[in-house]
Amino acid sequence: MDFPSRSSVIIIGAGISGLSAAKVLAENGIEDLVILEASDRIGGRIRKENFGGVSVELGAGWIAGVGGKESNPVWELANQSGLRTCFSDYSNARYNIYDRSGKIFPSGVAADSYKKAVDSAIMKLRSLEANHVDVGEVIEPPGSPKTPIELAIDFILHDFEMAEVEPISTYVDFGEREFLVADERGYEYLLYKMAEDFLFTSEGKILDARLKLNKVVREIQHSRNGVIVKTEDGSVYEANYVILSVSIGVLQSDLISFRPPLPRWKTEAIGKCDVMVYTKIFFKFPYKFWPCGPEKEFFIYAHERRGYYTFWQHMENAYPGSNVLVVTLTNGESKRVETQSDEETLKEAMQVLRDMFGPNIPNATGILVPRWWNNRFQRGSYSNYPIISNNHVLQDIKVTCFTYLVQFN
Repeated sequence: MDFPSRSSVIIIGAGISGLSAAKVLAENGIEDLVILEASDRIGGRIRKENFGGVSVELGAGWIAGVGGKESNPVWELANQSGLRTCFSDYSNARYNIYDRSGKIFPSGVAADSYKKAVDSAIMKLRSLEANHVDVGEVIEPPGSPKTPIELAIDFILHDFEMAEVEPISTYVDFGEREFLVADERGYEYLLYKMAEDFLFTSEGKILDARLKLNKVVREIQHSRNGVIVKTEDGSVYEANYVILSVSIGVLQSDLISFRPPLPRWKTEAIGKCDVMVYTKIFFKFPYKFWPCGPEKEFFIYAHERRGYYTFWQHMENAYPGSNVLVVTLTNGESKRVETQSDEETLKEAMQVLRDMFGPNIPNATGILVPRWWNNRFQRGSYSNYPIISNNHVLQDIKVTCFTYLVQFN
């Protein structure tokens, strides 16, 4: 048990936002800080795992926003660190759409379906904004996607790419190119490099006593005198301020209690944000049986059930000879798969692959299924602000509250 000791700032969460906050504080002379991380590692939803002889990214996997008028600082750090990356070209995925009989839809049909879906999505979102309607209240119009190819493309646009009415600043400022991280050290290597600037490290490991792992925060007390943070193991920490960098999903759960409770206007703002689940499932095979030529990295499965093992990627560009496939599930399908055994998930996925590539393909020799939704320290993959008519919700989430400096990622 740690006895109470007072610091200037406590940072809860050692993901990218928590570590970034610590770095900024240290650069401005505030080194009397403590970082409390619930898990046994830094990085949060930046997490690698060795699978099938290569390093795969379970969470954040791409550096998005490259090649524009401004230089992306993450891209700069990756270049300085010599991080290995591969360019991802999603534009050809729409021309690699398989039906359940293994046939690829003609390019003209795919292009027309894609254009129709994009136009429909833009009109729908602009209508929602104009009429101040939340997405959750919308009843699907008669022109909603119904055929397998329409459902697949709709899934790609909204669940995989997360279409927005307004251009996303990352792409506007930094560029539209995306690069997959394909480095044995993992995406997390950039976090360790960043941490070296303000935490004591040795041989790639953080040994600084101000970073405390396996500290699950369960209660935050606040008053005019500062804050008291209590963890699951009975430890108590005191500070003048606390920066809370946990996910929206954790805030919507009952993991952390606040005494006194957060004001209603803030809890309502937190409740209005959606938490998306984004699951990349990896499969190892004895040999590759899928196309690996130019413009074949991504392919799509069109099924009557929306989002059912829809978006696939082979890892041959990232790791030649790895014989690894990855399929992306989201939201409802992610939650469903998280509750079943890996064996059942493998059975479902193999049937999908046999629909596309025939009954004689080999069985997978390994499967890796991340479970972001059931992880109580994550409760999802990323937050998505609702389409609203004003910015009050965003400001209510960001604004300081009592002695809190709240930063959400």
